[in-house]
Amino acid sequence: MSIVPKETIEVIAQSVGISNLSPDVALALAPDVEYRLREIMQEAMKCMRHSRRTTLTTDDVDSALSLRNVEPIYGFASGDPLRFKRAVGHKDLFYIDDKDVEFKDIIEAPLPKAPLDTAVTVHWLAIEGVQPKIPENASVDGLAAPPESKPEQTKEEVLPVDIKLPVKHILSRELQLYFDKITELVVGGSESPLFKEALASLSTDSGLHPLVPYFTHFIADEVVRSLNDFRLLFALMRVVRSLLLNPHIHIEPYLHQLMPSIITCLVARRLGNKFADNHWQLRDFTANMVASICKRFGHAYHNLQPRVTRTLLHAFLDPTKSLTQHYGAIQGLAALGTGVIRLLILPNLEVYLQMLEPEMQLETQKNEIKRHEAYRVYGALLQAAGKCLSERLKLFPCLLSPPSYAFWKTNKGKVSTTLPNKRKATTDFSSLQPPVKKVASESILMSSQTESLSHATQDAFSSASSGGSAVVRASSLPNGTSSRGQRQDKVDAAHDVQKRTLNSTQVLMKEDVDAGNLLSSLSELFGEAILSFVQSSEMMIFL
Repeated sequence: MSIVPKETIEVIAQSVGISNLSPDVALALAPDVEYRLREIMQEAMKCMRHSRRTTLTTDDVDSALSLRNVEPIYGFASGDPLRFKRAVGHKDLFYIDDKDVEFKDIIEAPLPKAPLDTAVTVHWLAIEGVQPKIPENASVDGLAAPPESKPEQTKEEVLPVDIKLPVKHILSRELQLYFDKITELVVGGSESPLFKEALASLSTDSGLHPLVPYFTHFIADEVVRSLNDFRLLFALMRVVRSLLLNPHIHIEPYLHQLMPSIITCLVARRLGNKFADNHWQLRDFTANMVASICKRFGHAYHNLQPRVTRTLLHAFLDPTKSLTQHYGAIQGLAALGTGVIRLLILPNLEVYLQMLEPEMQLETQKNEIKRHEAYRVYGALLQAAGKCLSERLKLFPCLLSPPSYAFWKTNKGKVSTTLPNKRKATTDFSSLQPPVKKVASESILMSSQTESLSHATQDAFSSASSGGSAVVRASSLPNGTSSRGQRQDKVDAAHDVQKRTLNSTQVLMKEDVDAGNLLSSLSELFGEAILSFVQSSEMMIFL
């Protein structure tokens, strides 16, 4: 049974010109009409919920019709309420009075204004403290006082308008003098002792935060203009470092202005215009500062270090860049840590050294300055590879510890033995120890060297250096009165500890093999020079 009566279907059929519709057809069409209406209304309610509204509108119905590929209802919505009229002869029947409009009247009538939907427009209120002159903003000239010649009536007729003046960053007289003095020292007196006092003041004073935007703007401008002035560039980088060291300055919002200047001083083609300018020192100083910035602000800006690393890697792998740019990129990547060295520098090391070797030979490179730059780059690569190797070997100090066995040495023709980590006044009484104690001592010695014994074994045997006899702890033995379940739990725990210990030993042995392969590959590239980064105690595992 449909809620749409068949009479409604007949009335609709008559409105479209079908006057002989049979009652059976109208009765069959009624359920289908109800289904279609329900479907459209459900889609309209979905549109209403997605619009975060609780009132169904005609726009929702139009959206539902478009989703069902049905021709929409043309026209525009009106805000006027619907006017119903009572049908003549029926008390409970109402209809909407739709008047017939002649086309002639519509054509001759003026076009009405189309209703506009509610929208939000944006415009600039102020740009860096200055109000732009656009129609949306009130004119500042409206603040001017009217001339005295006007009568008082005109003043009363003008409505009061609340207009704000352009925002200006006002500095105190003391801060202005401080900024002028600092900039004067940076430009002209960076070698004086007063400049060092100024740097100390920049790194400790707590009232300098209003000057940070001025300092960043000054640094950016001077770096762009003074790439040929090595002394000024170094002074600017020292000022940046002092600002970074100041704990009272919130410098994070200005990093995007400082980083281009810092990277420029690291990977620029030329810093200074003299051969005597030690721009290598400036690049080293800047590389360490970049690493400290990434370490300090990396948690707040997650894309800071990836962007810096991408820039430095591009400068390092670009063959069209100069050797000075390659040097700055290598120093910057090396300062970011051994992980960056292992992932970005070492895989490209062999190919880069093949390209660098002709620049270091006197036969192929006659320019002494180019050869000096090539040797500088070679030294930077050697330093980075040695740093990575040294840190790699420190990951497993137990496997690379000095041997604990006795070794022979001669003293004026006499042969004697020396036990490491033992006092000279004592001798080895291990041969006089009881069998149980001797076995315990050897077990503990082997455990300290390989780290493969479980904690349960360490609890079972005491150290020989403790002076007491080796006694098995009572807690490690199953109690006769305890249940069988407790004994099984202790056995399972001991097996788990032993399994974890064996896994850790396998990881250490793998690290040992990787470090050995790294040392051998770097030895093929750099020769014996790489061995200076390996300590004597760590070298013994490879000898």
